Amino acid sequence: MADKKYTFQEFTQDIEQYESRYRQDINLKSYFGFPLSPILESETQLSSLQKSIAYFSMEYGLAPSIYNSFSLSQPMNDKNQFFKHEVFSNYWLCDYLFKVEIDKMLDIPIYGGGLGVLAGDTMKSVADLGCPVVGIGVLWNKGYFKQKFWYKRGQVPDELEWDPWAYPGLVPLKKIVTIDTQQGPLHLRLWKYYVYSFDKTKAIPLILLDSNLEENQDRSGREDGKLPFRRLTDQLYRSDDVLWKIFQRLILGVGGMKALKALGYHVDCYHLNEGHAAFAILEKYINLEDKSQMNSYRDKFVFTCHTPVAAGHDRFEIKDINKILKPEYVEAAQIFGKESPHAHQINLTYMSLNNCSRVNAVAAKHGEVMRLQFPQYAQKIGSITNGVHTHTWTSQSFQNLFDKYSKAFGDWRAHPENLKEIMTLSSNSKFRADIFEAHQVNKRNLMNILNRWRVSEDIFTIGWARRIAGYKRPALIFHNVERIIQLAQKYGQLQIILAGKAHPNDNIGAAHIDEILDHIDQLNPYKDLVRVLILENYDTFFGKLLTNSVDVWLNNPLPPFEASGTSGMKAIHNGVLQLSTLDGWVVEAADKDIGWIFGYEHHGSEIGDERNLRLDEDSKALYDRLEEVVGLYYQTLSQGKVNVDSPWIDKMIHCVAQSAFFNTQRMVEEYREKMWQLK
Repeated sequence: MADKKYTFQEFTQDIEQYESRYRQDINLKSYFGFPLSPILESETQLSSLQKSIAYFSMEYGLAPSIYNSFSLSQPMNDKNQFFKHEVFSNYWLCDYLFKVEIDKMLDIPIYGGGLGVLAGDTMKSVADLGCPVVGIGVLWNKGYFKQKFWYKRGQVPDELEWDPWAYPGLVPLKKIVTIDTQQGPLHLRLWKYYVYSFDKTKAIPLILLDSNLEENQDRSGREDGKLPFRRLTDQLYRSDDVLWKIFQRLILGVGGMKALKALGYHVDCYHLNEGHAAFAILEKYINLEDKSQMNSYRDKFVFTCHTPVAAGHDRFEIKDINKILKPEYVEAAQIFGKESPHAHQINLTYMSLNNCSRVNAVAAKHGEVMRLQFPQYAQKIGSITNGVHTHTWTSQSFQNLFDKYSKAFGDWRAHPENLKEIMTLSSNSKFRADIFEAHQVNKRNLMNILNRWRVSEDIFTIGWARRIAGYKRPALIFHNVERIIQLAQKYGQLQIILAGKAHPNDNIGAAHIDEILDHIDQLNPYKDLVRVLILENYDTFFGKLLTNSVDVWLNNPLPPFEASGTSGMKAIHNGVLQLSTLDGWVVEAADKDIGWIFGYEHHGSEIGDERNLRLDEDSKALYDRLEEVVGLYYQTLSQGKVNVDSPWIDKMIHCVAQSAFFNTQRMVEEYREKMWQLK
């Protein structure tokens, strides 16, 4: 019997307030300006009896401001746009007088950093490849946070306001799922957002859970010890209250499983992207009539771990879990999630390792480290190196370049692996000039946006932008400001552009921002030699802008604590050279001549201490390497003239060649074979 086709009428009947809010943007042919038929085909497929996958992630960075932007029939709500970004620089007057003004859509604010952007890129490649996958996440009503820089106060977090009811492509469903907790019933509305393939012929649904409902408790105080349920899905990664953290993980794991059941999806494999969703395992166990069958269901769960850093592994006291979860869930959590029989904590990483049949680290080096961390699971732990979504992160100038030389690259959009064919053009002088000019187009764009700060496309520019955390050593380049000044005096002017957010409750991360602002202030007398800028509210728009426009991408985590890192992968898609410590994905490309390696290298069976930052020795190694980097740059570009025979351009070509591997299409194909075991 053929599977029943999912119809337009069924689709619109499921949408809350369809007639009054969404009728103009969703019709028989169009879904917010995109074709509707891929949605109906996807829903039919997920509701059929064939094997499909549910991918759980606490955050998704979908980057709709720069890729596959939906349209609206009405003017965009001001709350869903982002017009102005402030800059903190060593050119004080410009900071006071000007802001970066860009009329762009606010990214759907349900991500905090690289983990979310990776999950978003994964969903996009899943759609490109037509895999039967549904994403499960949370609708964060206040996003992560809005960032402000204040001199002598560092990062000042502010609450973000956006309107999900008016966000293009996002629709609320009539379906509500309920979790029975010790504090009463928790009701969750389901939302849908569709992720389309690059050619708009395929789409997959992303289901988002939302507690902001009138049916939920809305207590302003905590006199009765109970949380305000309506606000549980306000802020992503709220960490100042352990009960809040437990509830958020309950919403993703248990709520996500209930959502799949309510929607009638026939899921055969549950992919936990980090341990945040581990309570999904408990929900599966609780609903088994015969609990002895759980061993066979373990084969349906797979787990991706993203961090060697201790703080990245959720541990909760059993007494705290008892305040939220019903007794049968607490009992199951103790069966599946203790590190040892006498432990007083539940560890969500251990719960995932114990109950998932297949486990992957996110780079070859991370796999090595993870097997050191969890030796009893070493046989189970494999590695699938992360990637980035080629279509999202490749700049227009480089897309044009690949199209111009289509004889070499072929249909690179459908086959990103074709980018390795750039090596056949490495001795072509015309191509060498063209690739450098494609980079200069990107650099001019960045300099035009920041032109008030008197930056120039002819000055060597280094970029550093990512989540700000201690082990990433964000202020390493400023450890000895005198060396920076000497470099500029010896070789020519320098421009340093930074961006990034620290978690609002991460005092160490905030201290690093403070330190950066102090160093920028310290460089004010030398602004004609060294221009330094840090941009507020780093997001995917600025992520793309910076990774494709600077000359060198700086990556200096303390090995081996960077599981993968992906910002450098975005950069190599655009021929931007790497200056990196030997960690994460870079280990797999270190011998490919994509830039320069410096600093401490991790070897042996001891992981080391993430608090021992090795700032003195690694900053010296960085400055010594920069002598070579800056010198070669000004030999390549001098007085506006380009030396097309420069080794710099060889390195650019090698960067693009490596992007043929470091992309999410290759990564998802590995997931499909090794983790999901789809044919």
